[in-house]
This record gives sequence, C-alpha cells and structure tokens, in this order.
Amino acid sequence: MKDTAKDAGQSADQGSGATGKGSAPLGVAVVGAGYWGPNLVRNFQSSDQFRLRWLCDLNVDRARQVLGAYSTVQATGDYEAVLADPEVDAVAVATPAGTHLDVALAALRAGKHVLVEKPLAATYEDGLRLVNEAEDRGLTLMCDHTYCYTPAVARIRELVRSGELGEIHYVDSVRINLGLVQKDVDVLWDLAPHDLSVLEFILPDHVQPVAVAAHGADPIGAGQSCVAYLTLQLNTGAIAHVHVNWLSPTKVRTTMVGGSKRTLVWDDLNPTQRVAVFDRGVDLSAPQEIGADERRDMLVSYRTGDMVAPAIGEKEALRSMVEEFAASIRTGRPPLTDGRAGLKVLDILEAASRSLEFRGAVVGLRTGR
Repeated sequence: MKDTAKDAGQSADQGSGATGKGSAPLGVAVVGAGYWGPNLVRNFQSSDQFRLRWLCDLNVDRARQVLGAYSTVQATGDYEAVLADPEVDAVAVATPAGTHLDVALAALRAGKHVLVEKPLAATYEDGLRLVNEAEDRGLTLMCDHTYCYTPAVARIRELVRSGELGEIHYVDSVRINLGLVQKDVDVLWDLAPHDLSVLEFILPDHVQPVAVAAHGADPIGAGQSCVAYLTLQLNTGAIAHVHVNWLSPTKVRTTMVGGSKRTLVWDDLNPTQRVAVFDRGVDLSAPQEIGADERRDMLVSYRTGDMVAPAIGEKEALRSMVEEFAASIRTGRPPLTDGRAGLKVLDILEAASRSLEFRGAVVGLRTGR
C-alpha cells in the first residue's frame, strides 16, 4: 500500500472496509450540484443501499437549493471536510471533466470508493492514473455510463452476447438533436461517449475496436465540430459507425446491430417498441456449396422472416446504476462499467480527435493493440 494514503489522513483500508459493513447503508457524498448532481442526489437518497451524507459544491447556496427537503444531508463547499468524514464510504463525482482527476484522485487517496460521471477524465493518461490508483488500493472505481443501465441496453447486451444475433457484422448509431452547443468540447466529446460506452458494454469480450477514423464540420463557426461521423474498425473485420450532431431539427436516438443471423434495432425515443429483432438479412452461399462454373456468380439470398419486439421493463437507469455501485463495493467485484471501460471510451475519443486533426486519417487504439 502506498504511503500517499497516510498523507490523505486515512488509510485506504478504511474505504475498502465498506465491504464488511454487511447490509448497513453505505455513506456517500455527491460532489457537484450542477446539471447531473441533483439526479445522483435523488437516486442515492431513495436507495436503501446508501445514506447520503453530503452534497459538496463551490456554490453552497446552490447545493442547499438542490437538497431542499433533504434536511439530513449536509451542504458544504469544503471538500476536505467531506473526505475527512469516516462515515463516508464512497464519493460520486459530478463536476466538469477537467476536474475529475483531482477530485476523484483525492477521494481514492482518502480511501473512498468512487463513482465518476462520464467521461472518466479529460484525457486517457488522467483516466489511467485513476484506474491504477483504485486498483492499487483495492477500491471500486466506476463510470456512470448511464445508458448501459437502461432495461433496453441490458436486453441488447443479453441478445448480442448470447449469440442470438450471430456474428456481429456492423453497428450503426445515430444521436442527433438541436443543441446544446458546448463551449469547451466538440460534439464528439459531448455526445459520442453515450454510444461508445454502449458499444463497449454490449459487444462480446472477443470483439474489440482497433482503429478509428473521424470526420467533423463546424458550419456555424462555433469553434469546434458541431456535426461528426466516427467509424470504428473492429478486430473481427466488422465495422461500427456513430453519427452525432448538434444542428439537427429533429431528435433521433437509434442504434442498429447487424448480425449474421438477425438484426436488432433500438429506438430509444419509441416507448412502445424500444427494441425490435428482425429475422431479415442477406445470406451468401458458402464456396464449397457452389460449383466451379458458378463461382463468379455467387448466389445471394434474402431472408424475409418475422420481426419480434422483446418485452422491455421500465426502470430508471440511474437507480440500476446506484444498485450496481453498491453491489461492487460490497462484493469487491468490478462494476459492469468500471474504470477500464471508461478508459476504452477515452481511448476512442482521443484517437477520434487526432483523426479530425488529420482530416479523417485512420488512428490505431491503445486498447486495440
């Protein structure tokens, strides 16, 4: 164990000891009362697995306003006081990405388990520091890749990984809407993490992205790409594509997963049929089934089977995410969206940024080597 744990005023064992608390609620603090923090506050407060003790924000009045009737939760601007509280087992970070390293690293060094809003960090190297710190100390580091905890994506993961779709041929995602144009990041860093985290979550373990090419445009002069297209090469020869756009007058949230047996379509904006599985596609006769005189005209056949819409339950994704965070802390197992999952997303985003600089050049991935 590193001496830096002592420098933080606590040993790392205090945080990891939360796994021995049995069924007692885990003390948790939320850092950041801006856009996402209130959602975390609400879900931690309603969970029987946690006891929300603090909401920390530089704007204490805003923190108090968010807490409202939650009179048992303390609002503060003093992060050191939060980390010094021995009843705090875990910290949820909902601050701007550029602060994730400092805020999360301080929590890990204080022996706290950490949940970090997407993206894990501002850079791959910063994210790697957090992953290594958590692993060295035996602490949970989890990414709040919220979409991965929706009932629809959980079912998609099951269908893909069970082999029901067959070998994956392609994945195509569209995430477009009007605004909100960001000042500090381009549309890839703003919207694509959702699609990339889902891609990493649903693909079988043996299927990995190995290279990326990205194209973007800034037609309104915002200073960064407002429309972008990202293409991923997978190690199996398959392809994944992500389209993100701040300028679309219509809102679209769809993902198509094409397999050798079936094709799945996820429409997140269709509450009556979020997921549909089509037994429709193209079959190519195997070479051994074709005579020598027919090899130039290989037979293509088209399947036109049924469409099935699996029953999808309704449950708030953040509620499931909070439950997964608690289960990971108590059992010591990695969460479904752990720090290394967050690293894979950062790897792709950084490679995509380099590709944009070189007008769509193909850039290899660290995690694909």
